[in-house]
Amino acid sequence: MPELPEVETVRRGLTPAMEGQVIAQADVNRPDLRWPFPDRMAERLTGQTVLRLRRRSKYVLADLSSGETLLIHLGMSGRMTVSGDPLGQFTHTHPAAEKHDHVVFHMGNGARVTFNDPRRFGAMDLMETAQEGTHKLLKVLGPEPLGNDFNDSHLIKAFETKNSPVKSALLDQRIVSGLGNIYVCEALFRAKISPVRKAKNISKARVASLVPIIRNVLTDAIEAGGSSLKDFRQADGELGYFQHSFDVYGRENAPCKALNCTHTVQRIVQSGRSSFYCASCQT
Repeated sequence: MPELPEVETVRRGLTPAMEGQVIAQADVNRPDLRWPFPDRMAERLTGQTVLRLRRRSKYVLADLSSGETLLIHLGMSGRMTVSGDPLGQFTHTHPAAEKHDHVVFHMGNGARVTFNDPRRFGAMDLMETAQEGTHKLLKVLGPEPLGNDFNDSHLIKAFETKNSPVKSALLDQRIVSGLGNIYVCEALFRAKISPVRKAKNISKARVASLVPIIRNVLTDAIEAGGSSLKDFRQADGELGYFQHSFDVYGRENAPCKALNCTHTVQRIVQSGRSSFYCASCQT
């Protein structure tokens, strides 16, 4: 599942082709993905100008001139690719349509933006921009980890009574939005905190140290274009490269990268997800 860096990378890739541009035609080639598409979606999108592209957690949000916002979730295998951009940001000509091209945006500048999703776990929805805060997928989200509301005080307070492992606490989208399995593993390694330690038992100083570490991990991943695991591609079709910099994720039995550590990375399962960590460095 794409996490915050992958979604932010896609948003940045779509911006030059979509922001400020008219959706000359929207093709909706099936009635649903994970959930049914909203009523008359193609009609409501066609002719609208994309005023701004934003990201909230793991969702891309496109604010439209109609006063509505298009919500896009990539799901497990969804990808958005751009072709034929006359501004020269993308070199791909328009490819032949593929079987799983479920939604296609023909932009007024000649670009084509295609949402392809073989597994159909992605989603799209339309909502009134002014009512965004009440949308069922957005109203439960905690602060953005790269925003000012995610700070020492917030995380310390959230952890004070949290009896679950810190790994689970950081995956709780009500505490901090956008984090997923990969980047929580990486952040906990940098913080030298074991994923099995209960959140409420971590000292305030160590909890506070997690805030800049989480930000740095996410920033590094965004600069690398995200992590290409299985299906993820950037908007120009290229791979992300942060997976080559993983300290622990996916490195079971490999040597720990910490200086002077002679131990290997271990993998355990927590709530059905793999956690990778060094039992010597992380306590």
